[in-house]
Amino acid sequence: MTPSTEAVPSPSEPLDLPVLHRDGMMLVIDKPFGLPVHAGPKGGETLSDHLDALRFGLPKRPELAHRLDKDTSGCLVLGRHAKALALLGRLFAEGQVDKTYVALTRGAPAADEGRIDQPLAKRSPHRGWWMQAVPKGAPGAQEAITDYRVLHRGDGIAVLALSPVTGRTHQLRAHLAHMGAPILGDAVYGGASRLPGGPRLHLHSRRIVVPLARKGPPVAVSAPLPPHMCETLLALGLSPDAVGQAADVAFNNNSADAASDPVSTGVPPKTV
Repeated sequence: MTPSTEAVPSPSEPLDLPVLHRDGMMLVIDKPFGLPVHAGPKGGETLSDHLDALRFGLPKRPELAHRLDKDTSGCLVLGRHAKALALLGRLFAEGQVDKTYVALTRGAPAADEGRIDQPLAKRSPHRGWWMQAVPKGAPGAQEAITDYRVLHRGDGIAVLALSPVTGRTHQLRAHLAHMGAPILGDAVYGGASRLPGGPRLHLHSRRIVVPLARKGPPVAVSAPLPPHMCETLLALGLSPDAVGQAADVAFNNNSADAASDPVSTGVPPKTV
């Protein structure tokens, strides 16, 4: 089957930035596909252009506590003031923030779940965002670890839940390509068309869990899957809601609600 090739919205259209969570310290927004968080060498519209609209009564606009790639959608955390940004920065740096992504891939890892422990390094000194898998100890190698669980195999396409333990540039995309299961629509690591209107990247920041308060439960937020991924899942005969719910508990081994297998969440098992 062919993934969605719907057109990217024009910058002139109104920008919808759903706020998934808001408190005195942070916002969690649902970043749309195709919107860069920072300005690039070619310029153009960025998330930073719209942060003033997210003040909600505070004197200063919120700022990014981490980042997502331009073509990755979903949960993105913003700190609402300097103290919040300092705390959030520490939590992200220390690996205390749990992140779960959903990806649709061509092919899948052989095992239904596991850990990818594969160092990454810059492929070119002139394109610092372009990463490649390298042996441990190689010049420029950075430790990169990703946990994964296969939620569905079928029709040559798999659905994976991903939990990055480290946070390297393009880590999930480079790791899956190295495993022989590139993400659908990945023009850099998966060989997808770079032409306008080509397949969209099927990678979504589904869930984020932030231990913001010293006492009390962490803040857990989930973002609905974007339209282009929903369209592909429906074409595969899968429920986007069921896939999202399966991903939410994929790495929560202590939860009584955690699924023992994809069938319990309504995602039928098949074979790639």
